[in-house]
Amino acid sequence: MSGVDDASNAASRSDSARPHAAFPESLPWVTRLVSMDTVSRNPNLGLIETVRDELKSLGVDSTLTHDASGKWANLFATIPAHDGKTNGGIVLSGHTDVVPVDGQQWDSDPFRPEIRNDRLYGRGTCDMKGFIGAALTLVPQMIGTKLARPIHFALSFDEEVGCVGAPLMIRDLAKRGVKADGCIVGEPTGMRPIVAHKSINMYRCCVRGHAAHSSLTPKGLNAIEYAARLICYIRDMADAFRDHGPFDELYDVPFTTIQTSTIQGGNAINTVPAECQFEFEFRGLPTVDPATIFARIDRYARETLLPLMRAEYPSGDIELSKIATAPGLDTTEQAAITQLVRALTRDQERRKVAYGTEAGLFSSSGVPSIICGPGDIDQAHKANEFVELAQLVECERFLGRLIHSMSVEAQTS
Repeated sequence: MSGVDDASNAASRSDSARPHAAFPESLPWVTRLVSMDTVSRNPNLGLIETVRDELKSLGVDSTLTHDASGKWANLFATIPAHDGKTNGGIVLSGHTDVVPVDGQQWDSDPFRPEIRNDRLYGRGTCDMKGFIGAALTLVPQMIGTKLARPIHFALSFDEEVGCVGAPLMIRDLAKRGVKADGCIVGEPTGMRPIVAHKSINMYRCCVRGHAAHSSLTPKGLNAIEYAARLICYIRDMADAFRDHGPFDELYDVPFTTIQTSTIQGGNAINTVPAECQFEFEFRGLPTVDPATIFARIDRYARETLLPLMRAEYPSGDIELSKIATAPGLDTTEQAAITQLVRALTRDQERRKVAYGTEAGLFSSSGVPSIICGPGDIDQAHKANEFVELAQLVECERFLGRLIHSMSVEAQTS
């Protein structure tokens, strides 16, 4: 794997002295992955095919599921149990896309990883190519272990734009009858287990009015003003959740949140705007039904605003459409995956997070899931994103303990 070694050397040369922290074995893989620009707007097929080919060289086959264009793909691969069994076992899940660097001030090229002060800098080092690289590094150990249960890799595309890619893979697994006992999603948690996160729900609203000269406003229908009424209604709902709950104090933001994120409309100050479009999202506690929230917004638009609009101009309309949704996660303490990860990390504290992950998707498909990976979420999406080298080492040790726990030796001792 000379490409892996070359990427590692490039990262190492950026620091004049070898880091004081323990040096991660996974550095070659992590730096190679980070060096691939897989910002969500760019195809990820080069990275996926690289991983597929490296796994193939080790005797591990992969299944790819592509998007409609064929330029993006998920990868699912299985290291079978010693008896050839491929069902059951644990999924190691990670997304291959990263967020853009546009407008950010970096001290180094975000796609040429550098080591400085015992940290590896680069886009995706923390979120979440560090985990993927660590897991890929241990594939030879997985193959060389007499496994009682299989270990699976699930690498997805377009997680950062609403968990778009993983559902294609999960549907394909269901069609092929592939099942797993649990899933570990390696989002950055400081290698501490996370048992729950909120749902993500993204929507677009288009309000259509009727253009007119601003001196003749009664002959037009102002799309911006009616969009503003709906936006204010959404804000009122957000305030109600903030003030009255429901609450879960284990979250850093202990209530469901709603916000309007973008808005466009109008073309001139002296024209009644014919159209206004905005996008909004809500992140709900797992106990809150997202469909109920959307239904309230949709009902207000249809039953309150539309009659007022059409009284002014008959063709007025409001169109609501879903951009993306991903379910929340709330894994029980009794779940085998929870108990396993707690035992491997020696961490019993209950933690929940406001950000979303693909763990909710796996859980909803019947695979109990938990989140645990290297790095700090506070570093994600920022300029000068980094992962501590010590975190990569800790992740490697965690995965090593996981592999041993799934061996015939451990299962029979």
